[in-house]
Amino acid sequence: MTTTTNERADLLQALTTHRGFLRTTVQGLSDEQASQHTTVSALCLGGLIKHVAEVESRWADFILRGAPAMAGPTGANDWASRFQMEPGETLDQLVEHYEQVAQRTDDLLATLPDLDASHRLPDAPWFEPGASWSARRVLLHIIGETAQHAGHADILRESLDGAKTMG
Repeated sequence: MTTTTNERADLLQALTTHRGFLRTTVQGLSDEQASQHTTVSALCLGGLIKHVAEVESRWADFILRGAPAMAGPTGANDWASRFQMEPGETLDQLVEHYEQVAQRTDDLLATLPDLDASHRLPDAPWFEPGASWSARRVLLHIIGETAQHAGHADILRESLDGAKTMG
C-alpha cells in the first residue's frame, strides 16, 4: 500500500472540507425540502448531492480506466434527471451513496501508485482535443466541482429556509 504523502493529505483535506460543506447544507431537511427548486435555477439540494456523487464516481473511474470508464447515459432527459430527485429517491439514500463514493475516492487517493499517471480525456467540446489529465489533475477537478456545487447548495438552502452553511 502506498503511504499518504503531504500532497495526498492536502488533496484529501481540501476534498473533505468541501464535501463537509455540501453535506452540512442538507442536514435536517425533509425529502420534500431537498427536492424543492428554491431559485429560478432547475437545481435542488438533493439533486446536487446526486450529481456530485455521480461526477466524483465517474472521475474516479477515469483515474483507474481512462475515458471509456466515463461513458454513461446520454440525452437531455438523462442529463436533467441527474440534477433532480426522482420519485422514490430519498435524501438519506443520496447522502449515503455520496458517502460511499467519497470513501472509494479517498481509498483510491491513498493507494494510487502514481498521481502523475494520466489518461487521454474523452472527446467532448469542453476539453482540449487530445489532452490528457493526470490523476492529480482529476483530483483537483473533483475538489473544484465539489466546492462549486457546495456554494450552489448554500444559496439554495438559504433560499429555502434562511440557513447558511458558509457565511
